[in-house]
Amino acid sequence: MAKDNKTNAMRKLDSMKIAYREHYYDPEAVNGVEVANILGQDVSRVFKTLVTVGKSGAHYVFAVPVAEELDLKKAAAVVGEKSVAMVKSKELLGLTGYIHGGCSPIGMKKFFRTTVHFTAKEHDSIFFSGGKIGFQIEMPSEELKKVIPFEYADIIK
Repeated sequence: MAKDNKTNAMRKLDSMKIAYREHYYDPEAVNGVEVANILGQDVSRVFKTLVTVGKSGAHYVFAVPVAEELDLKKAAAVVGEKSVAMVKSKELLGLTGYIHGGCSPIGMKKFFRTTVHFTAKEHDSIFFSGGKIGFQIEMPSEELKKVIPFEYADIIK
């Protein structure tokens, strides 16, 4: 792929010399389950990146399998907040540099404490947004830890 077609997330991985696989899909897919199906992947291997704000005003990132729903109470407990709520779509770009549907845990404007659902450890590799709708990155979750620090936890309903 031409360098100018790379996303911030891909450029970050390239600069750190961390191996990953790029996957592309029709950007008309409306949700993560459709993306998994288009890519021919089990939905348990494809993760969505969710950005939240805690009662304290701090922001947090959670990555969960696309067919699952973030449990806000479990998420809040993991990060030590009384509660967390999803960031509104219109606030996402200014906060992260990414739009809804193309938010990658890598390459955000600022690093936010990140938690990945523990099932990511069960797979040789996981998929997550490459930082633009239509782009997915595949890599082992332990390699992802070399790029962004995160913890594993049970954060789904």
